[in-house]
Amino acid sequence: MTLISSVSGIRGTIGGLPSENLTPPDIMAYTLAFGYLLRSKFQKPVIALGRDSRMSGRMLSGMVESTLSSIGIDVINLGLTTTPTIEMFVATNHLNGAMMLTASHNPKEWNALKLLNEKGEFISAAEGLKINELVKDRCIFHQFVPVDNLGRILENDQAVNDHVRAILSLPYLPVERIRRRRFNVVVDCINSTGSIALPVLLDALECQYTLLNALPNGDFAHNPEPLEIHLNDLMEACKVHHADLGIAVDPDVDRLAFVDENGEYFGEEYTLVAAADFVLGIKPGPVVTNLSSSRALGDLARSKNQICQYSAVGEVHVVEKMKQHNAVIGGEGNGGVILPELHYGRDALVGIALVLGNLASKNISLSELKKNFSNYFMDKDKLTLNPEVNYDELIQYLTNKYSDEKINTEDGLKIDFENSWAHLRKSNTEPIIRIYAEANSAANAKMLVKQIQIDIQNFKP
Repeated sequence: MTLISSVSGIRGTIGGLPSENLTPPDIMAYTLAFGYLLRSKFQKPVIALGRDSRMSGRMLSGMVESTLSSIGIDVINLGLTTTPTIEMFVATNHLNGAMMLTASHNPKEWNALKLLNEKGEFISAAEGLKINELVKDRCIFHQFVPVDNLGRILENDQAVNDHVRAILSLPYLPVERIRRRRFNVVVDCINSTGSIALPVLLDALECQYTLLNALPNGDFAHNPEPLEIHLNDLMEACKVHHADLGIAVDPDVDRLAFVDENGEYFGEEYTLVAAADFVLGIKPGPVVTNLSSSRALGDLARSKNQICQYSAVGEVHVVEKMKQHNAVIGGEGNGGVILPELHYGRDALVGIALVLGNLASKNISLSELKKNFSNYFMDKDKLTLNPEVNYDELIQYLTNKYSDEKINTEDGLKIDFENSWAHLRKSNTEPIIRIYAEANSAANAKMLVKQIQIDIQNFKP
């Protein structure tokens, strides 16, 4: 397995050979490179360090902590935490960066180094290239500080509480209305830090809740990506407990999916739509999402006389376009909600608060809320990326084949048809081609994905 370096961090499976997997030499090399990048910008860097509950997390954390100390960088270790929490911690405490150890939705054998800048946002593509150059340069292995200059190791266990207090301080969040609804909630914590963070938020909002997969041991009870196919237990638990809604997060709590009061999957594509519906009702403005996200958000924006902008896939690209257009809310159709008033990062905690606020303000159920939105069906699949196939030539071949349709090649290839669309692109996190399609029926979406797969298989270099 090739080690993957992208806008989503340095990612790989644990064990195996250096440069092919995420091994101790790789962890040290990329940590040193990130450290030297920070030292080129700040005289005495101080950064935050956190991790999700993955089995390899403690090992990675110890290596990263020691490596940064060895080059004179102070580390504030938040321990088990969430990605949005560490993003907020950097911004509010004016630190110089952070490393979050998590492979997000990937299975337990994966882990990653997510690298954040002094704003608590993902580092830029240019900084990522600089880090890759430093790793290749290897001179970074000869520049360590003497004992009197070692970086300090500090700890902080209040970051989640601070994060929740900031959410509850949003001036337009109807906290008291939410509390009066006494929402009955079932939460799938997927054996990670959702079991630590979500109870803090739900307690503050006076919700009743039942936790599933609550032991944060990193031994995920099911595939950790919060898709319908993986959430059968949550959907059934919502029925058993007569819940108002179910909540599913990924291991680092930046992705969010809901189940309605009938035990039906609300759809991760509609998480951002439901949150944006609430925000746009209070403060109109542009919204931003990525090219692989549902048309439902664009329809919602138009219904409120607002504009929806689209970016390449990846949080850093969404954030860049949100800043460019001064968006009031943005995110990704994979269940990522970004509220710039809080911070520029996907945040399941604020997503939960905004959707609960929407339900409480309208005094309706989750299923009733969804009836207000355009009804689309999405199908998602993938193909292993054949190393012998020239990806750029493949994209050009498909661009030519569908030249009569609306084409966007900003990130892979998106083909917009009158009543549907298809988007194919290389994954930032796995050696695969992702194929997404959306249509006015599940059958049509699935058929469109199948057609694109056939087109790819028919491509002859």
